[in-house]
Amino acid sequence: MVNPGLTINLFDFQEQAVIKLLDLTSKLGGKQTIVMKAPTGSGKTIILIDYVDKYLTNVSSNTAFIWLCPGKGNLEEQSREKMRKFAPGRTTQNLFDALLNGFAPGSTTFINWELVTKKGNTAIRDSERKNMFDRIADAHRSGMEFIVIIDEEHSNNTAKAKAIIDAFAAKHIVRISATALENKRYEYFEIDEVDVIGAGLITKALYVNEGIEDNLEITDDYDYLLDLADTKRKAIAARYQSIGKNIRPLVLIQFPNGQPETIIAVEKKLEAMGYTYDNGMVSKWMSEDKKDLPDNLTDNDAVPVFLLMKQAISTGWDCSRAKILVKLREGMSESFEIQTIGRIRRMPEAVHYEDDLLDFCYVYTFDEKYKAGLLAGMDKAYETRRLFLRSKCKTFTLEKEIRDQDFDGLGEREVLYKVYDALVKKHKLGTDKANNKMRMQADGYRFGNEIIGHALYGQYIRTDKVAESTTYYTTRKRVDTHKHGMEMLHCVDSIKSTIGMPTNKVKTILERLFRRGGTTTKKLLLLDTAEFYAFIINNEHLLKEEFREVTADMAVQMSMLLHPKKSTFHIPEQDFFKYDPGVKNEVEYLSNAYHEYTSGYATSLVRSTSEMLFEQHCESRSDIEWVYKNGDTGQQYFSIVYIDALQHQCLFYADYIVMMKDGTVWVIETKGGECHGQDKNIDKQIENKFNAFKKYATEKGLHWGFVRDKDGQLYINNTEFALDMADENWIPLTDKF
Repeated sequence: MVNPGLTINLFDFQEQAVIKLLDLTSKLGGKQTIVMKAPTGSGKTIILIDYVDKYLTNVSSNTAFIWLCPGKGNLEEQSREKMRKFAPGRTTQNLFDALLNGFAPGSTTFINWELVTKKGNTAIRDSERKNMFDRIADAHRSGMEFIVIIDEEHSNNTAKAKAIIDAFAAKHIVRISATALENKRYEYFEIDEVDVIGAGLITKALYVNEGIEDNLEITDDYDYLLDLADTKRKAIAARYQSIGKNIRPLVLIQFPNGQPETIIAVEKKLEAMGYTYDNGMVSKWMSEDKKDLPDNLTDNDAVPVFLLMKQAISTGWDCSRAKILVKLREGMSESFEIQTIGRIRRMPEAVHYEDDLLDFCYVYTFDEKYKAGLLAGMDKAYETRRLFLRSKCKTFTLEKEIRDQDFDGLGEREVLYKVYDALVKKHKLGTDKANNKMRMQADGYRFGNEIIGHALYGQYIRTDKVAESTTYYTTRKRVDTHKHGMEMLHCVDSIKSTIGMPTNKVKTILERLFRRGGTTTKKLLLLDTAEFYAFIINNEHLLKEEFREVTADMAVQMSMLLHPKKSTFHIPEQDFFKYDPGVKNEVEYLSNAYHEYTSGYATSLVRSTSEMLFEQHCESRSDIEWVYKNGDTGQQYFSIVYIDALQHQCLFYADYIVMMKDGTVWVIETKGGECHGQDKNIDKQIENKFNAFKKYATEKGLHWGFVRDKDGQLYINNTEFALDMADENWIPLTDKF
C-alpha cells in the first residue's frame, strides 16, 4: 500500500502500528499517554512520520507535534531529515526556529533533550527558556493542541524532562522505546520482533559466542575474541562478494569505561592483524576521543571494518552493515545495554538473503554481567515526581548526626585480627595451612592458578531472550600477574567497599592472610603469587561477604571514641519520589508531609511491605498530624551515626518521622519482616543501627522503634534487640504506637 502523504511504502506491521497510534490518540476518553515498544530496526521513525502525517490529515490539523530526541548522536536532526525526505509536504523546525517563530498548527518541532535539560548547557539561557514557555502559552491561547512524541523514552525518565513535558500540557504523549515495559496507567502496545524479522528488516537470529567451547583455555579476552570476530567478518565479507553485494561488514568493539590500557592493547592487536587508523580500516568513536571517522562510516561500502566505541553510539545510531559486536570486560563491572545489541541486528538492504551466515548477527563476549546488564537496562515501571512540602511542616527541626571525617576507625592491624578471628571461627581453621585450604574449599572457595569465567552462548530469535538464557560455557585463563593485575585490584576494590578502608590496606590484609611470604602472624594460607591472584579474582563475592559479616559484628555504640558532629535537620521543601503509575484506586494520603502524596507512592513497586503497611496505618489514624518519609542517602536528610565492628562511623537514615497532634515526635525505622517463617531482613548492620538509634532517641527524649511485618501485621521493638520476631520484645505496633 502506498501512503499518499509519504514517499515510501510501509510494511504491514508498520501500517498496523500507525493505525493503532491513530486509534489511541483520536478516541474519546482515551488515556493521555501511549507507550509503543518498538524493537531496534523496526523503522520506528518511519512509523512516527506516517502517524504524524495521517493525524494531521485525518484527525486534527490544528495540532503541533513536539518530537523529543535523546542528546547523543544528533538524533533530532536525523529524524527531521527523514521527515523532510519522506513527508516533504509537512512543516518541520528545530527548537531555535520555535523560539523565533513559535509553534504553528501542522508543524513538527524536533528538540534535543540536552538543550532543555542538561545542567550547565547554555544553548538555552534563562531568558530564552522563559521565551519557550511563552511560545507554548501563545499556542494554547490560540486554541491549538500539542501532541508530544518522546523518542527513546528510556533515556530521559527524569524530573527535569517531566517538567518540560508538562509545560506543553499535551493532549497526548506518545512514548517510544525498544525496552519499554507495560504500564497499566498508560495505553501500551508492542511491535512483535518476529514481525520485524519476517519483514527482513533485522537479522533472523543473534548468535552469541559462536565457536567457543566448554572448558576453554584462553590467554587474553581481547586477543581470543578479536580473532573469532575477524574470522567471522572475513567469512561474511567473502559471502557478500560471492553474491555480488558491495557490502563491507563492520565489527563494533565495545570497551568498558576508564580502561585506556585495554584500548591501547586492542589497537596493537588490530595493527598486528593489519588493521590501522592509517590504512583507514579502524575508526574510534568515544566521547573523549574520536579518530578517523569518515563521513560515510554508515554506508555499506565504507572502508573501516573495526569501530572502537564505549557507550557513545548505543542509542540513535544506524549502521546496517554492523554485523558483529565484541564486548570486552575489565573487572566485570560493565553493564550491557539492549540498545547496543540492536546496532548489529539491522539488515544492510532490509532483506534476508536466505543464508544464515548473512542473515544472522554475532556477539562475542566474556562479560559475566551480560544478563544482569540487559535486565538493568530495561525501563523501570516507576516514574519520578516532584512534590512540595505542606506549610505546617516547614518549621519542624530535629538535631541530626553526621560523621566526623577525622575519625578513621580501626587501623590495619586491628582489622586484620578481626577478619582472621572471624575466618578461623567460621571455617574452623588452625595452624595447618593444607588443612585450612581443604576446609575453605569445602565451604565453596576455589583454588588454583587459573581464573575461572563463564561465557554465554547460543542462538536467540528475540533479543530480550538473551537475558533469560542459562547456557554458559566455562572458560579458564592461566594467571599472568602483569595482565591480570588490574582485574585483581578491581576485586580488592570491591571488597574494600564493605569495610571503608583504602584499597592498598585491604590488599595488604589479604596478602597477610593468604599469600606466601612476609610475616607468618595471622597467616591462614600459603598461596604463591599466581595462586593468590586467582584466589582473589575467583572468590571476590565470597570474600566480600566475609568482610561484610565482620563489619556487621556487634559494635558497642556506647563506647564511641568520638562524638559525632551535629547539625539541624529541616524537612526539604521539595523532594522527588518514586511513583507507580499503574496503581489502582489511587487515593491521596492526607497525613503525608507533602502535597499530593498518594497511594501511588506507596505500592510494592517502590516500597517494602513494612513501609506500605506503616503508611496505610498512619493514614487510618486520626491522632497523627503528619508523616515524613525520609530519604535513603544525602546531606539534606535526617541521619544518625552508628559504628560498625571496625569502628567506622556510618550513617543510618531512619525511614519515618511522625508528628502526633499532641506534639509527640516518633522516629520509625522499617525493616524486612518474616514471611512463611523466613527472615526477610537483609541488613547485616541491623543490630548496630538498633543500638545507635536507641542511644540517640534516649538522649533526645524521642519516641522511636524498629517496625517489621509478619503475616500482614506490624510489630515494633524499642527495648532490646532481637532478630527473631517470636521474641517478646517484638509487640504489635498498636500496643505502643
